[in-house]
Amino acid sequence: MLTHPPLKVLIVDDEPLARLRLRGLVEANEEPRAEVAAEAGSGEQALAWLKDHACDLVLLDVQMPGLDGLGLAQALRGRPFAPAIVFVTAHAQHALQAFELEALDYLTKPVRRERLQASLARAAQRIDERSAAKARGDVESNGGAAAPGAEPPVINITERGRLLRVPLAEVLYFKAELKYLTLRTATQSHVMDGSLSDLEQRLGDRFLRVHRNALVAKAAVRELERHVPTDGQSDGEADGGGELGWAVRIAHVNEWLAVSRRQVAAVREALAGQR
Repeated sequence: MLTHPPLKVLIVDDEPLARLRLRGLVEANEEPRAEVAAEAGSGEQALAWLKDHACDLVLLDVQMPGLDGLGLAQALRGRPFAPAIVFVTAHAQHALQAFELEALDYLTKPVRRERLQASLARAAQRIDERSAAKARGDVESNGGAAAPGAEPPVINITERGRLLRVPLAEVLYFKAELKYLTLRTATQSHVMDGSLSDLEQRLGDRFLRVHRNALVAKAAVRELERHVPTDGQSDGEADGGGELGWAVRIAHVNEWLAVSRRQVAAVREALAGQR
């Protein structure tokens, strides 16, 4: 992860005690480091402060007198270099609308330390991605990478009643498992609805279909070799009996995924393009 100064956080809540508790949690967080840049007791106060100041993250209550949290998020949406939004509320019913406004996360009160830490880590990662994009300069429009200063693309999934936003840059592969898909990152696996065919069309050249049941990020492919398929990994074209098939090794997790014979040439081409 790229190094950066402490996250600058704006706390917006009409309840002073709620702001005090959040301040304590933010300032006690060790990694990533964060500091409270300001507090606001209403959406109007927050909007006024943001006209003259910048921050990395807004911890935002939903229900407030006057301009509420959803209204403030809408007002900030689309601004260049807008801060990330994490809603902090006692009302879970607003979660879907919050994520439609591209919220980074949605925390319910009372906020747990580990949940806030996860939100801060996501905010820090977003800054890292923006910094990396700036360092790369202009990118190809069909390359799938975020342009400098742009919001990185994400995959929205619902898992155990929670809405999650997984940055596309973190995704190593999608794999079809019976009636659902597994989304794999370097540290976690998530279960999601959908189809590989739809994802393949949406994600373009950044991902490669290596098998009827797997869609892999090209950047995550490390090697291609003959491999004895494990249970459920046969490409459906071999005669069985443990016959050697093709497989790719996935970066960061050191896992092997089967490659169908018809996709071997495409995988070789992807590997050649990384050299």
